[in-house]
Amino acid sequence: MYLTSDKKKEFFAKHGKSENDTGSPEGQIALFSYRIAHLTEHLKKNRKDHNTERSLIKLVGKRRSLLNYLKEIDIERYRNIVKELGLRK
Repeated sequence: MYLTSDKKKEFFAKHGKSENDTGSPEGQIALFSYRIAHLTEHLKKNRKDHNTERSLIKLVGKRRSLLNYLKEIDIERYRNIVKELGLRK
């Protein structure tokens, strides 16, 4: 599997408050971004995989919702996570 529990802990340790803090928006956004990148590569090879395409669209929506939430509660945290992950041009 491409996403092991060690990999998840690494994301939460780097972007969240600790590796056990799985609820922080920054950690979840980083994890969703990794999954989105993986699914995008999969869809480049398997363009007729409609189930994966739907999952990708749902993940992008979840990440967008978390980003909107983070922007409303703390704009500096939002700017930091966008800059770290390179989400905006």
